[in-house]
Amino acid sequence: MRPLTFRRLFFQCFILALILFVAVVVAMKFGAVPVSLYALARDVLRFLLGQTSQISTDYGLILWNIRLPRILLAIIVGASLSVAGTSFQALLRNPLADPYVLGVSSGAALGAILSLIAAPYLSLSPALTALLTPMGAFLGAIATITAVYFLGTREGQIDSSTLLLAGVITASFISAIIMFLMSTLSGNLRGFAFWLMGDLSTPLQKNVYWFLGAGFLLAAGAIYTTATDLNLLLAGEKEAMHLGVDVPRVRLVVYIAASLLTGLAVSVSGAVGYVGLIVPHIMRLIFGSDHRTLLPTAALGGAIAVVFADTLARTVVAPAELPVGAVTALAGAPLFIYLLRRRPS
Repeated sequence: MRPLTFRRLFFQCFILALILFVAVVVAMKFGAVPVSLYALARDVLRFLLGQTSQISTDYGLILWNIRLPRILLAIIVGASLSVAGTSFQALLRNPLADPYVLGVSSGAALGAILSLIAAPYLSLSPALTALLTPMGAFLGAIATITAVYFLGTREGQIDSSTLLLAGVITASFISAIIMFLMSTLSGNLRGFAFWLMGDLSTPLQKNVYWFLGAGFLLAAGAIYTTATDLNLLLAGEKEAMHLGVDVPRVRLVVYIAASLLTGLAVSVSGAVGYVGLIVPHIMRLIFGSDHRTLLPTAALGGAIAVVFADTLARTVVAPAELPVGAVTALAGAPLFIYLLRRRPS
């Protein structure tokens, strides 16, 4: 493993940040109503200079009220799912582990749904009501990963095959509960089903964006403090303990933080699958398996992936839209099969 220097880490993240900037520009330009690069650059400059009164009303509505909030949401969702997937893969020592495959996304979706059902019966302010869904999703995610962990553990040791099977079964069971709730509750079930497949078009209050951003920084920062320990855990829990790693503490931090990241993402986007599988694998191939590098690059890579996926979802069948989860699944499912076939028996 090459020694990590701040200069090398900064250079890697800077390159990915430039790619993310290009992805944001592409996402701002393309859509049902295309915007020229000249008009985009002009309006961005006017916005930065505080000359918002000179921005065209139509362009201002499209760029700043519709597309930019959706792009910011895609960045947070992609980064959250990628960091969660990276940490799950390291802790469970399984390259196939990610929030979607392990059923954590399904658990978060169920928690979000239950919070939406309970919201009308609670006397909460609009600001607290908006934060109820992310908190419900977090509780659902952490309950699911706890159940999957205990189902996938044999005699105190994690069994990879049993763990994946437990995740698939748990996700199927939770999906059945969600379908039952959708079948028995009144409302716009078609729109709700679309959200479950991954949707970033739902408008959110400003305080929710601040909550998502703060939650991401807190959870991702907590996971990054365990980056060196995660490197040692790749050799096995017993070996890591002999090297001085407090395995129970690392496990607790990663489970709680990764569940929080998954819950935050799912509560506002639905189940966007395979991002936590694809991105860490690609970043690992490019930058290596040192989690001090892998975690920040995976966060930027996840943001890039979801921004591009959402742009495709908005433009391929415009003016209609595809679920962004369908776009990520088209790329993620074949990679999952490839990794599954590569694993030694």
